[in-house]
Amino acid sequence: MTTLSEHAIAILRENDRGSYTVPTKGLYPFQWNWDSCLTALGQRHFDEARAWTEIETLFAHQWLCGMVPHIVFHQMDDGYFPGPTVWATGRPVPTSGITQPPVAGFALKRLFDRATDRPAAEAQARALLPKVAAWHRWFFATRDPGGEGLVAILHPWESGRDNSVDWDAPFARVPTDGIAPYTRRDTQHANPEHRPTKAQYDRYLWLVEHFRALDWDTARMHDASPFQVIDPGFNAILIRSCAELADLADALGETALAAENRALAAKGLAAMESLWSPEHGQYLCRDRAAGALIDSPSVGGLLAAFCAIPPARAEAITAKIEAHGTRFRVASHPPQSAEFDAKRYWRGPVWLVVNYMIADGLAHAGQEAAAARITASSLDLIRESGFAEYYDPITGEPLGGGRFTWTAAMVLEFLAMEG
Repeated sequence: MTTLSEHAIAILRENDRGSYTVPTKGLYPFQWNWDSCLTALGQRHFDEARAWTEIETLFAHQWLCGMVPHIVFHQMDDGYFPGPTVWATGRPVPTSGITQPPVAGFALKRLFDRATDRPAAEAQARALLPKVAAWHRWFFATRDPGGEGLVAILHPWESGRDNSVDWDAPFARVPTDGIAPYTRRDTQHANPEHRPTKAQYDRYLWLVEHFRALDWDTARMHDASPFQVIDPGFNAILIRSCAELADLADALGETALAAENRALAAKGLAAMESLWSPEHGQYLCRDRAAGALIDSPSVGGLLAAFCAIPPARAEAITAKIEAHGTRFRVASHPPQSAEFDAKRYWRGPVWLVVNYMIADGLAHAGQEAAAARITASSLDLIRESGFAEYYDPITGEPLGGGRFTWTAAMVLEFLAMEG
C-alpha cells in the first residue's frame, strides 16, 4: 500500500499535461485558474520547478487588461461544456471571459518562502510579481466602481462556489430567455443529483451569452450585469493575496508595488466589516444590485478567515464551524439550514481546498486548535474516502470527480501542516 503522500503525488503526476494540470480526467479537461495556483502548492513538495511552471503557464494567458481567465483551453476536448466556441473570446489560445478567486499572490509568496532553489525562486517571482499586481489592479478598477474596497463577482462560476445557496436570490434576477440550445457534459461524468440544476445552468449560460454580446469588454461588464455579488470568501482571498504580494514585493525591492498592494489590502480588510452579521456570527455576501446582505450563512462567510480578520471574528467563525456538528469539517452550508444538501456540489459538501484556506487563516488568527481539528478531519476524510472532488460532510461519501488534482495537492499541504 502506498502512503497518502505517495498516492497524492501519483495523482498530481497523472493529471499533469506538461506545463499545466487538469483538475481530473474527463470532467475537467482544461486548465482552471485557482485550481492551478493551489495545485502548485502541492507540486512544490516534490518538484519545485514544476510548481513555478504551473503558475507561469496560467499567467502566460493573462489578458492585456490584467484579467486572468478562469479557464485556458489548451487543447480541444468536447468532454466539457461550455467550450471555447461558446465563450468566443478571440484569444490566440482560447480562454473563458470571466475570472476566479485570485489566490495567485498567496501561492506565489508561499512558493518563494519555502523554495530550496533560492536564485531560481527569486527570478521566477520577479517575473510573475508585476503580472499578479496587474490582476489585482484590474479587480479594483473594474469590479469596485464605487471604490469601497470590495470587489463583486459577476457570475457564480467566478466565485468557485458555482451553485452556492448564496446566489439563489440574486441569481433569480438573471433571465433565461433566448439562450441557445445546449447539452451539458458534466452530468455525463458525475451523478446529476450531485451537480447544479438545469435552471441554474440556464442562467449560467445566459450570463455568458450576455457578456459575449459585450465583446468581453471587462470595463463594461459590471454595470451591465444583473448579478453583482460581494462574496466575503472571494474578497478575503484577494485581500490575503494583496498582503502577501506586498510582502513579496518588499523582499524583492519593489517598493511601489508593495505600497500599492498593502494599501489595497488594508482598505479591503476595513470594508469587510460591512459584511459581518452579528445574528449569524459570520460574514455574509452582499447583493450589490439590491444593496443588502444575503441571508445565507454559507462557507463563503467562514472562508473570510483566510485574511487578517479581527481575532474576535476568527473566534466566532470557529464557534460557527463547531456548531455545524457534522462528522467531517467544513460543510459548505450549515446542516441546520433548510437549503442544506449533503451531496449537491456547493450546497453542503466538504471541499479540501476551502478547508485548507480556513485552517491556514484560523491558525494565523490564533485559533490553532480549530485549525488542527480541520486538518485532522480533512486527512481522516481522505483515508476513509480517497481523493475525490468533494464529500458528504455527514457520511464522508466521495462525490463528483475522482483522483482530483487539488485534493491531492491539499493533502500534501495538510500533511506538512500536521507534521
